[in-house]
Amino acid sequence: MSTPRRTFGVDEAGRGPILGPMAIAVVALESRQAGALCRAGVVDSKHFGAGPDACELRARLAEQIRSKAIACEVRLVDVEEIDHYTWRGQLNALERRVVTELLRELAVAHGDRIVCDGATLFSPLRALFPWLEARDHGESVHTAVAAASIVAKDARDRAFASIAARYLPEFGPIAGGGYLNAATRRFLDAYQARHGGLPPEARKSWGNKDAANLSLA
Repeated sequence: MSTPRRTFGVDEAGRGPILGPMAIAVVALESRQAGALCRAGVVDSKHFGAGPDACELRARLAEQIRSKAIACEVRLVDVEEIDHYTWRGQLNALERRVVTELLRELAVAHGDRIVCDGATLFSPLRALFPWLEARDHGESVHTAVAAASIVAKDARDRAFASIAARYLPEFGPIAGGGYLNAATRRFLDAYQARHGGLPPEARKSWGNKDAANLSLA
């Protein structure tokens, strides 16, 4: 009797925000588990939108994914490491390095299918894993990618919630999800006015190499 083929799905969350870490996840599923999670509502995390209800739904689905998956790993990449790579224009290289480490930790084998979300971003990994599929809209290719997107986004949601809770007593709620929008700018400007710089959870390399020394107003 042949062993069921495993599919390793790869996706990230939090590549774009100025506040908080990036989360990268790998989820391995067999066909039966993939079908069950698809029926449970596992789709690309972006379909759920933002807000407390979306976070709660992703959290519930992430728990189901972790309970059913053959393997499920997520890594939070902190702002210092992101800045180290982004100053040199190598954020893609950072993502590829982390994905490579996760796949090796999970002992991916030649018979396993690997599907990564992002054709341009992940195609270079074929030098290490020649059978790897780097696909745009990878969540439409296999449920494992959608599952990875949910697990990564849930980890990112939790990390940002912890940051928001840390600053709630001094600055009130931080809206905007940490992206460089009007709500996040208000928090960063208020923090800078009071403390003379950006908070440690802010990516100093974001958008401008002098960001650490500039008002974001």
